[in-house]
Amino acid sequence: MIRSIWILSIYVRSFMQHCMPTNILIAVIRRRRGLKWGVPATLLAVPYMLAAVWCSDLIDHGGPGWLHFVILICIWNAMKFIVMGPVSVMLLLRSRHYEAIARKELLAQESPSEPSTVLGR
Repeated sequence: MIRSIWILSIYVRSFMQHCMPTNILIAVIRRRRGLKWGVPATLLAVPYMLAAVWCSDLIDHGGPGWLHFVILICIWNAMKFIVMGPVSVMLLLRSRHYEAIARKELLAQESPSEPSTVLGR
């Protein structure tokens, strides 16, 4: 029973990671080339929160109860983008730090360890 639930959760996670637009966008942002878009992507939380407020207003005025599920999804997606902003900044700083270390090591390997005298210099 537990194995079946485990396998089902793996398939659901795989589907969500490969087919849901917000998860695809988060995966693109987490790549090295996309880290610079993390902070602007935080602004995508605004439409999700507005959609949640709009659905809540619809429910208050006699709308269907399944809109609670839409509100939950909108708030969840907004939270993902709100968190992704600071996370992308930290990941960008970390990768730039590692790149700077790699550049220094490369320059240290390329430059001679002793100053050479070329043409009387």
